[in-house]
Formats: sequence, C-alpha cells, structure tokens
Amino acid sequence: MHKAFLLVSIAAASLCGQPPEKAANPFQFSVKNIDTAANPCIDFYQYACGAWMKNNPIPPDQSRWGRFEQLEEHNRDILHEILEAASKPDASRDATTRMIGDYYAACMDEKTVEAAALKPLDGMLERIRGLQDKAQLADAVAPLQRAGVDVMFQFGSGQDFKDSSQVIAQVDQGGLGLPERDYYLKQDERSEELRHKYVAHVARMFELAGSNAADAKAKAEVVMKMETALATGSLDVVSRRDPERVYHKMSTAEMAALSPVFAWKEYLRASGAPEIASLNVAWPDFLKALNAAIGQYSLADWKTYLTWHLLHTAAPLLPDAFVKENFEFYGKALTGTTELRPRWKRCVDFTDGELGEALGRKFVEKTFGAEGKTRTLKMVVALEKALGQDIEQLPWMTEETKKQALVKLPAIANKIGYPDRWRDYSSVVIRRDDLVGDTVRADEFEFQRQLNKIGKPVDRKEWGMTPPTVNAYYDPSMNDINFPAGILQPPFYDNSMDDAVNFGGIGMVIGHELTHGFDDQGRLFDAKGNLRDWWTPRDAKEFQARAACISREYSKFEVAPGANVNGELTLGENTADNGGVRIALMALKETMRSQNAAENGKLDGFTPDQRFFLAFGQVWCSNQREESLRLQVKTNPHAPGRERVNGVVENMPEFERAFSCHAGQPMVAANACRVW
Repeated sequence: MHKAFLLVSIAAASLCGQPPEKAANPFQFSVKNIDTAANPCIDFYQYACGAWMKNNPIPPDQSRWGRFEQLEEHNRDILHEILEAASKPDASRDATTRMIGDYYAACMDEKTVEAAALKPLDGMLERIRGLQDKAQLADAVAPLQRAGVDVMFQFGSGQDFKDSSQVIAQVDQGGLGLPERDYYLKQDERSEELRHKYVAHVARMFELAGSNAADAKAKAEVVMKMETALATGSLDVVSRRDPERVYHKMSTAEMAALSPVFAWKEYLRASGAPEIASLNVAWPDFLKALNAAIGQYSLADWKTYLTWHLLHTAAPLLPDAFVKENFEFYGKALTGTTELRPRWKRCVDFTDGELGEALGRKFVEKTFGAEGKTRTLKMVVALEKALGQDIEQLPWMTEETKKQALVKLPAIANKIGYPDRWRDYSSVVIRRDDLVGDTVRADEFEFQRQLNKIGKPVDRKEWGMTPPTVNAYYDPSMNDINFPAGILQPPFYDNSMDDAVNFGGIGMVIGHELTHGFDDQGRLFDAKGNLRDWWTPRDAKEFQARAACISREYSKFEVAPGANVNGELTLGENTADNGGVRIALMALKETMRSQNAAENGKLDGFTPDQRFFLAFGQVWCSNQREESLRLQVKTNPHAPGRERVNGVVENMPEFERAFSCHAGQPMVAANACRVW
C-alpha cells in the first residue's frame, strides 16, 4: 500500500472571479475540445473530449497520449534545456549543475556506451559467477539490490503503520520481471501469449550477453519457472490495498525463521543496514515461498536468475542492441508503443530518476515562483472547508465518528511545489564517461539513504515525488497531501481562466487528494498517521456498503474486449474522484456566493456548472493503446480516463441538472453511488 497517487494532480488557484483576456495556449481548457455531435447525457467523456481526441493522436513513442502526457512533454522540454546547458563543461558551474550536467552528458554519449559494451557490469557479473554455494546468495543479493536490481525480495525502510513517528525496516515481495503475480498465474490465452513473448525476450537478452541460442533458451525457461514460484507466493494487488494484510511486525529472528535457508544475518550486514530491533515483513508467506525456491532450484539456476535481473535492470543504459530488445518487450508487447523514444527524452528521465531533487531545484528556479504556493494554499483552504461541511452534513455517519473525522481533516499537512529542504547529493560520484557507474552510485546512495532512516524519527518534510512531476499524492502515514510544481499549470490551474474551470481542474485534484484521507485505505489511519480504527462498527458498515456500490459500478466498465476495470483495485481512486468532484463543486458555489457571482451567467455559451464539469472532463482527455489499457486494468489502481469521468458524473444530480439530463440516460445512474 502506501501513498495514494492521483495520476493527476494539482494546480494553484486564484479565487478571482472574472478572467483577464485569454491568450492561446495548447494546454488550456477550451470549448474547442468538445465533440458537439455527442450528447453529454449519453457519453459525457466523448462530449467533453471528442474533438481533442480527434486532433491529438497517440505519438509513436507513447502508449497513451493525454493532458498529463502533454504537460509531461512540456516539462521535459524545460528539463532538456536545463540539462543541455548544464552539460557544457564550464569551470563556473556550481556543484549541482555539474552533477546533473555530467550525468546527462554520460547518458547522451552513445559512442562511449557502445564501446564499453558489458564491461561496466563485469564486477557484478563476476560476483554472481563466483558463488560457490547457495549459502553465499546473500552476499550477491545485497550488492545487487543496493545497485537498484530487484532480485528475490525488496528491502528498505518505511513508517511503522502503528507508530507513524518512527521509521522501521521493511521486507516485501519482489524479484519478478513481469508487472505483477497474475501475469504468471492466469491461464487465459492473452496471458499465455505474453508469457511466451517474455521467455523469448529473456532468451534474446542472454544471447546478446554472449550465450548461444540453445543455452539462452534453457536459461529463459529457468527464469520463468523461478519467477512463477515467487509469484505464486506473492500477495495479489487487490489484497495489498488492505494495510492490515501487509503489516506483520516481528524480530529479525522471527523473519529469518520464515526463510532459514537464506543467510539473513549476512544479508543485513552486506546491505548496509544499521542494527535492527524489529521490522515489518509485509507478506510472510512470500518469504516461505522464497525459502522453498532456494531449496528447489540449483545454484546454477540462481546464478541464471540473478544474471537475468542484472541485465534487465541495466538494459536501458547498455548498447543499442540491449535498449532495442528491452523496448521490444516492455514497450511494444506490454504497452503497444510502436517507436522507441529519442535518446534525449530517455536521458532527461534518467536524470530526473537518479538525481531528482538536484534537477528539480533547477526546474523550480526556472519555472515556479513563491506566489504559486500562496495561490494553491488558498484553494486548499477552500476545499478543506467544503469537505468539513460535507462531513458534518453526512446523513449516514454518527456524531461520534464525525468528531474523529473532523479532527483528522485539519491535521492534513499541505506540501506545495517543492521541498523546504533540498536533498544533498554531494557524496555521489558522477563521471562524464561512466553512465552505468553513475547510475549504480546514485542508486546505492538512495538505497543507503533509505536504510539510514531505520530506527529514527520520521522526517515529515520529505517529499516522495520530484518537483517536475505531473502528479500529486496523499500519504496516509504522513497524513499529508503533496502537489509538485510540475502540475501547477494549465490545464490543471490557469490564472487566465474563470473559477469554474479552475475548480473543475485543480480544485477537483485537491479535493481528490483530501478525500484519499477518508477512502477505503485512508480512513483506516488516524490524524497522526497511525493504523487505528477510529470508526464505530455501525459507521464502518455504512461506509463499506457505499464503497461496495462504487466498486460494482466501475467493475461494469469494459475498456477492451474481455478487459474490465477492477472495481476493487480502483476503489480508493474512484472514491476520491467522486468525493473530490463533489467538494470542489461545493467550494466553487461558496466562492461564487462570496463574490455575488451569477450562477446562471454564461461564458462561451456555458454556465459555471457546465464549465466546471467540462474542465473536470478535459483534464482526463486521452487516447490510449489497447495493450496499455489491458495493462492498466490489471495493475493500476486508477481507472482509464473515460471511466473516471463518466463514473463520477453519473452519480451526481448536479451534473444531471447542469446538462438537463433525465432518468434512463447513461449519465444518470438509476442507483447513484455516494460515499462523501
């Protein structure tokens, strides 16, 4: 579990009434995006986005193209300019500029990457080849994990669910090459076809690394068998949404007893972890499955498995043949993308991934002023007030639980734009001619940074996203909402637009994140971020009944033949969407009343309520490849854009009135769902 991401997120908001003269901006809300041939009461998403979808086909290097991706490309262009300038050797460069510039330069130096071939991996490959027995696996696994390679299991740190003031060590399931467990276990035709493609891909990677065809094929089959064994012992994605299912605090001795054939004492030493009194083993059954797999498979098999994951992790940083083969499976087969992205785009993203706050600091200096925080905070205050009123008015919740909810709401902390304190990367060695080495050293820095938190108080000022990110999130253990600078711009927030559009865009996003504090996961945590049941049994039962309505509603949406939204997997996001839109509209109404604005006054031919819903719909405009849709509904807690929009409006009488819809039309649910 953990952070509830919106896959959408934020924007700052001015609460002014009349907009100034608007300048053309391809990211802005526009009535030109509307499909006037569509009926908003039949398919509101098509109505709000139809013209946009027609005029914005998916680029060949994308699996999906929407308003998020548009803005991400815009931000990437800015980062590209920053990095191109930073990469030019200059004695006057400050330490941060030199670091991000030299990393980017190493990434863009294809000639050096090609000449190096697999030499940058020699040390790690030699360690794997040198294993003499399975008792030594721990000594190979720890350095691989420190270098960013996901093998066997995941190890790191996190807040103690039941003592949110402290950080503890955590062990979790991992070590798979396919997206999640069901890709190994489902027996339908499409799943079997994808597994065949995966095995063929693994074999080709081994061939590129020097194995002959027969040996590579045999190794790939071993990898599939071993990963299937780990997948069988893994917890499914829906069950992982329950924080109680992934919280099992125990001593290191108790953990080691779950998997006694693995040398845990040696692993913890080699990992760089401090002394550990207790830790959370997210899913104990996984360690039991790991124990069985270590016993079942030979040392040679484990060497094959470890080698595969090293090649898989490093592939995007290796010579062109590895990059292209990696794309053939993870780009084309999994998501339907038809063309590899240009190298500069990949290098920008790698820099953001490895040195995110160093690059983000330069992004903020270039794009985001202090006034952005002020504008966003004003809207957050308006949304918090609306949610408080909504809670007070709920007919199904008792006063006892309302009182606790109204303690939690004002305790939600707001992080806007960028961190107050920037991360110090000065210990990371970056060289202009060593892309793999740079990436490994950056990963080792981050791995150790996480382990250094164990046993210490939580740093509540830390961010989980980099500033250029086009997203937002709510963290239940922190009880905070986080809005990076990257999303605080059109189409989410636009100072040249009226309040209706801004409340429909960023207002809905803010409301969504606030509502996450009270969705099926967030409601299980109290005002301090502790996993604690503060609900009366009656109110919990009432909540669950209303949440089940939303789960059933979204499960009926078919996104591709035979592929439906998983209403249980997406329950938290769908609950937050419904609550976020509702309280954003409440906040808009209150703002208009305070300004004596006319509720029926039209702009561009639409009332404020209509513009509010259109702005909400247009935030989610997108085109998406079928393969990407199928991947999303299996693994992603967010429903696709069309279902997110239509699923909300069909539950809202306010939408029905705004567009004069009537009972019996698709956008008017016969039995509307409502939690918040």
